Amino acid sequence: MWFQHDGAPAHFSVDVWHASDTTYPERWIGRDGPVNWPARSPDLSCLDVFLWGHMKSLVCASPADSDEALVAWIAIVAGNIREMPGVFANVRQSLCRQCETCNFAGACSLEQFL
Repeated sequence: MWFQHDGAPAHFSVDVWHASDTTYPERWIGRDGPVNWPARSPDLSCLDVFLWGHMKSLVCASPADSDEALVAWIAIVAGNIREMPGVFANVRQSLCRQCETCNFAGACSLEQFL
């Protein structure tokens, strides 16, 4: 398992860096980590680009009556997404296109190119 840290100042400190390195030795992605990643780069995060938005749209399509029902529904939706044929291959291809676009754009925001 790899851990991807967003590197936002509110989430990043020496303590967090050491905890990440202890918990995920050489297997975390983030600012100044073993695999360096630009801070606050939602353009390059599969979770931000696809998963959370898609999951939110599916979860919010059916209102929950309680916190417990909401947690159960989130788990069901996550399982349904995991079982979608080819979903993760599509996400990886999309990430590759976004990285290529980022390189083309000189590592600036991608919104105007997408």
